[in-house]
Amino acid sequence: MFIPPSALQRQMRETQQQEQAAVRLRAAHLVIPATIADRIFGHTFNVHLVYYPPKRSLLIAGAEDKLFRQLHKSKQHLLKAGDARGNRSIALHELLIDHSIPGEDRTLPYEAEEGLGVLNVSL
Repeated sequence: MFIPPSALQRQMRETQQQEQAAVRLRAAHLVIPATIADRIFGHTFNVHLVYYPPKRSLLIAGAEDKLFRQLHKSKQHLLKAGDARGNRSIALHELLIDHSIPGEDRTLPYEAEEGLGVLNVSL
């Protein structure tokens, strides 16, 4: 099947834009695009997270959210500055091993709940 060059270029640009806007698992790190991280976590570099195995749900909130810490008995993690685009990442090695979660690189479904300051990621 022949794909015209302009259509191929447009498809590549669309794929790249989707990847930039997606939460991904890459090399056992959760990579959060800058646009999402800035809206949910602001300028903090510490987050609290908790994983619920039955729902396969990872909840993440900024470290200053005391109510989240109390409700979920979460653990604190470093929200690292990832790259030049401003993406942020969280190391999930221990979580992946403890819960036997496949570690292959992939895009993950998520819900960004700005009003609550919580990111809900499905693993």
